[in-house]
Amino acid sequence: MFSKEESRKLREAFWIAFGKSYPRKWILYKTGKKGLDFKFHFNLKSAMVSLDVTGNLEQRIEIWEKLNSLKSILLADYLPTAIFEDCYLLENQKEISRIYVERQNVSIHNKNTWQETMIFLQDTMISFEDFFLTYEDILK
Repeated sequence: MFSKEESRKLREAFWIAFGKSYPRKWILYKTGKKGLDFKFHFNLKSAMVSLDVTGNLEQRIEIWEKLNSLKSILLADYLPTAIFEDCYLLENQKEISRIYVERQNVSIHNKNTWQETMIFLQDTMISFEDFFLTYEDILK
């Protein structure tokens, strides 16, 4: 078990190492569409790359319908294991819509899983970004 401070330092060390190993300018929040953001996640049990749809319900529905219309393309050509959840509850109880790819059995507290996780995060985000850049005119 790690203290909060030890855990914080491990998280910080991972993200610094990831940034140095894969120095790339990711799209993340700069999608050009309010309420549509790419995110990296890595915790004690899994790693995830997601495309989050936030905002009010009307905005979410509008964006989600566009993403859903491209679902078969995303799954066939970019991310075959992507999961679509129109109602995804965050830890803070905020409801969003999310498309994500997850890698189980990795932990930010286990440095032995860091390299595998970095490769997963990078490869998955590149596929998400390629999809987005190809279809951004439809999504905006």
